[in-house]
Amino acid sequence: MANKNLFATFRGMLAPKTDAVNEAGGRAYAMTPKQALAQYAATGCLSTTFYASATEQLESVLQLAAEVESEFLAKLAIEARERGRMKDMPALLLAILTTRNLPLAEAIFPRVVDNGKMLRNFVQILRSGAVGRKSLGTAPKRMVRRWLEARSDDALFRDSVGNNPSLTDVLKMVHPKPATKEREALYGYLIGRPHDAGPLPKLVRDYEAFKRGATKEVPAVPFELLTGLELEEEAWRGIARHAGWQMTRMNLNTFARHGVFAHEEMTTMIAKRLADRQAVQKARVFPYQLLVAYKNAAQAIPLEVRKALHAALEIATENVPAIAGKVYVCPDVSGSMHSPLTGANGRTPTSVRCIDVAALISAAILRKNRNAEILPFDTKVVDVHIDPIDDVLWNAEVLAAIDGGGTTVSAPLAKLNKRRATGDLVILVSDNESWADPQHGRGTALMKEWNAFVQRNPNARLVCIDIQPNPTTQAQERIDVLNVGGFSDAVFPLIADFATGQLTAGHWVETIERISLEDAAVA
Repeated sequence: MANKNLFATFRGMLAPKTDAVNEAGGRAYAMTPKQALAQYAATGCLSTTFYASATEQLESVLQLAAEVESEFLAKLAIEARERGRMKDMPALLLAILTTRNLPLAEAIFPRVVDNGKMLRNFVQILRSGAVGRKSLGTAPKRMVRRWLEARSDDALFRDSVGNNPSLTDVLKMVHPKPATKEREALYGYLIGRPHDAGPLPKLVRDYEAFKRGATKEVPAVPFELLTGLELEEEAWRGIARHAGWQMTRMNLNTFARHGVFAHEEMTTMIAKRLADRQAVQKARVFPYQLLVAYKNAAQAIPLEVRKALHAALEIATENVPAIAGKVYVCPDVSGSMHSPLTGANGRTPTSVRCIDVAALISAAILRKNRNAEILPFDTKVVDVHIDPIDDVLWNAEVLAAIDGGGTTVSAPLAKLNKRRATGDLVILVSDNESWADPQHGRGTALMKEWNAFVQRNPNARLVCIDIQPNPTTQAQERIDVLNVGGFSDAVFPLIADFATGQLTAGHWVETIERISLEDAAVA
């Protein structure tokens, strides 16, 4: 008779056999086409990252998109824009959809193209030939015209900032027919053709009067329309007074250089704007963007304003769940994590590094889960003191300051197993390019260590948050393993649902497939 104790222990200890090699050369598991495409959509910015070029990312997305049905492509484009807050990838997915299912592309167009920047991204991608088109074509032109018709005159004028292509270029491509005298005048103004200035929207007339010096009242136009003008300090105060939330966050140092904060009432007004709960939520700001704004704030920026950034960050991380039981958070602090989060795109890369995001996610989870344990790692777990009573900003900076080397994703679990730790949830935050793990046996070292962990903790769950584009994973998805990509606060509700058993097999892909396409026609 077989030894029941032996086989009860052995059951589940064999890690599934690997079937891929990651971009760093380590063993890995290939994601399904839907999983991999969702990963690219949540993290890809079509820029060169530490391990992959922009061209390689584009080729991967095009290949993966060809392997999924049009309905999933449409839902993923919505997910990437509305919840992931991405820019390039949703526009790319929409452009691909125009070559496969035009009615479906038309149905989701307003949800993906929600501002002028997204419109220009969409047009640029179509004209590039990357998805098989080299011009807009009849149906995409119709989509763009409908979008233009739905915008108010003021919104359309504010959309006129930006180039390659500019809104002027777009108008010349699609030839929209104005329905009113005001719109006819605005189109003429934007494309530089003769027009009657009388019916122009008041915002445009105010802007032109300000440019001529006929008035000192700064119009409520985008910052970019004013920066090329000779402006006095009073004008800069006017700009700050009319600025939107995102523009305010991005230009605090500029305001400081032009004397805006020399006036106490301006300081108070800007601080209140930054800390306004509704404004923060409406801006759909990434938590890490507030971290960077706070870190980059010059000494000339008043303490009141810096405190407001701090308050805004707390609001932006409110989606962080409080999770019952023991939680371990394991941020990757290896060398590759010090590369720019959104990669290099030929211009100055973002100052935000992968490690900054991993550190912020870890600190935010600790803030809501005071009994959580933070285990930063490279080839081993790095000893660092993180106090749960310290605020998110401080702890994030402590973690981000660690200067790591190689990558062994299994290191935190190996340490937990060595001390026979108990726990309910393990969260790994990494670029998922593990290569220094032990390479013996049939599976990844992470799955071997995870199987050992769940032998002691049968109800435990593992969440692997990948923050850069990647078609492979170190942990094969199953009922107790969730792979999710992204660096917005939209990741947090998924963690909460998974930790409480509300996500079934398929996990992240399942949440995408729940998105409604009520108005979509299926080809």
